[in-house]
Amino acid sequence: MNQHTPKQPPSPDVPDAAGSAGEQAGPEPATLPEMPEMPEMPEMPEMPEMPAAVPGRRCGLVAIVGKPNVGKSTLLNALVGQKISITSRKAQTTRHRITGMRTLAQPDGTGTQFVFVDTPGFQTRHANALNRSLNKTVLGAVADVDLILFVVEAGSFTPADAKVLSLLGKGIPVLLIANKLDNVHRRADLAPWLARMQKDHPFAEYMPMTAKNAADVKRLLALCEKYLPEQDWWYDQEELTDRSERFLAGETVREKLFRLTGDELPYTSTVVIDKFEEEPPQRKGNKRLLRIAATIVVERDGHKAMVIGDKGERIKRIGTEARQELEKLMDAKVFLEMWVKVRSGWADDEARVRSFGYE
Repeated sequence: MNQHTPKQPPSPDVPDAAGSAGEQAGPEPATLPEMPEMPEMPEMPEMPEMPAAVPGRRCGLVAIVGKPNVGKSTLLNALVGQKISITSRKAQTTRHRITGMRTLAQPDGTGTQFVFVDTPGFQTRHANALNRSLNKTVLGAVADVDLILFVVEAGSFTPADAKVLSLLGKGIPVLLIANKLDNVHRRADLAPWLARMQKDHPFAEYMPMTAKNAADVKRLLALCEKYLPEQDWWYDQEELTDRSERFLAGETVREKLFRLTGDELPYTSTVVIDKFEEEPPQRKGNKRLLRIAATIVVERDGHKAMVIGDKGERIKRIGTEARQELEKLMDAKVFLEMWVKVRSGWADDEARVRSFGYE
């Protein structure tokens, strides 16, 4: 369990309570940001040292890339076998490089460990400081991997898809993942589309699939396996992600925020975890207690009112749903406090973007 030195939450303004989740708010004005240019190629984040070759064991990095909202996080969760990356219909839900591990071990100790890297959708429409940071994350993730899964919606290839594809380096095999196959009503149209895609782009292989279909996921794992080098595993075979519980808490609150506000709330809202404290069980057989304080950051007073909702009902529901999911995810009793703060123009402020945990 990762330990963190907690900070005190911001002083509350308007208190509410939702089960074991309390929610509060506080003011400030706002303006919407502007947007320029493309990011420079960043350095690849540090990875574990390259292990030696071990007969019968394979291990390697697999990057999952694509434009916003093609189902990358849903695919990552399916490949790992547990939810570690948040999902919603809102574009740019994923904002960090999230690593998920899946180890298929044999009784004799051989087998394959897949290290999947989920990335934000590459943003071409808006170029504020936040999106420049997210785009750097994408470019860093694909710089030095063994395999790239390029995810598109089956039957569709847009200019935004083409832009992402153009960013992928040479020399790394790319699999075309035609996702959301269940949305294709005329399957006969898919064969000529796949033929055109294969003719126009040098994909190593392609696979039409639905990320929520277990048989498709099993087939994709088998397809990826042959591209991974023969070497020892990087992680313990029980590990599912390299992200801390504190990080997962912030992501869970942000997912509920986006799901319960829909298109009303701009994507430039974020969540900061101010406190994450763990208390051991009081009695044998009881669960540990996690005390979490989170701040929802928005850009306008109107957005703040939207998050709080009529008589605080919406923020109560966000808190309750986040707490319930965290209790299941972390097998703990969770006490969650929440605030809403206005930080005008934060998404176009490089320093503030970094202070909120974006690289």
